[in-house]
Amino acid sequence: MSMLFSGCIVPANHEHYYSGCGHNRQLIFDLPEDAPALTGENRALVALFDAPRFFGLDNALRHYLAFMQSELAQGFDTSSNSFQQDRLAATLLGSLKARLGTATSSPQQRLDLTRINRFIRQHLAEDLRVADLARLACLSEAHFSDCFRAQTGLSPWQYVKRQRLHAARQLILQSRLPLTDIAIQTGFANQSALSHAFRRSYGLSPRKLRQADAPSVAINPSNAALGTVASQ
Repeated sequence: MSMLFSGCIVPANHEHYYSGCGHNRQLIFDLPEDAPALTGENRALVALFDAPRFFGLDNALRHYLAFMQSELAQGFDTSSNSFQQDRLAATLLGSLKARLGTATSSPQQRLDLTRINRFIRQHLAEDLRVADLARLACLSEAHFSDCFRAQTGLSPWQYVKRQRLHAARQLILQSRLPLTDIAIQTGFANQSALSHAFRRSYGLSPRKLRQADAPSVAINPSNAALGTVASQ
C-alpha cells in the first residue's frame, strides 16, 4: 500500500515504530502537552491526539509543509524564532483538525468509571496522577480531564481525593488500625493531612469519628442489684 504524501498522528502513550523504503523525507513534530500549539486558545487541538491515525496530505498541506521546511531550514536559535516554530505547529494542527473534524467532533467519549475506580482503589497508597488515569482511557491528559469533569462533575484530582477519604473512613470505622497507618494506606502524606482533609469534608476529625462510633457499655444499677440479691 502506498503511503506517499501521508502523515501519522501518534499519541504520547502509544508505542510506535518506523521503517521506510527507498528515498524518504520526514517532518516530525514532537509536542509536549504544555506546548503553546496545544494550550491556551489552541487547547481544542489536543483532541487530535486522542487516538493514532493516518491522514493524507492534500495539495494545500503539501505547499504548507514546503513552506515550513523552508522556515525550519533557517534555524531556531532565538526565542523569537522559537515562537515562530510554535505558530507553524499550531497552524498545521489547526489545518489537520479542520480536515479531520468529523472524527474529532464526535459526541464526548464516555469513560469507563468502573475500570477507573478499580485502578484508583488498587493504587490509593501511591502518588496517583491524572496522566495515570488518562492512560487507562487512551486519551491525552487535557482531554481526559475535560471528559471526566463532564461525566462526573468533578476534576480527576477532586475525585481521587474523595475516593481516598471514603476509603479512609471505612478503615476508621471497620478496623482498629492506627490513624497513621490508615493515612499512609489511603495516600495521605501523614496523619495530619488526613485529619485536615477529614475536618473539611466531614466536619470532625478521624479520632472523633472513631470515638463516636465506638460501642458504649452501660450498667443498669437496678439490674445489678437484682443480680446481687439473686446470688445470695
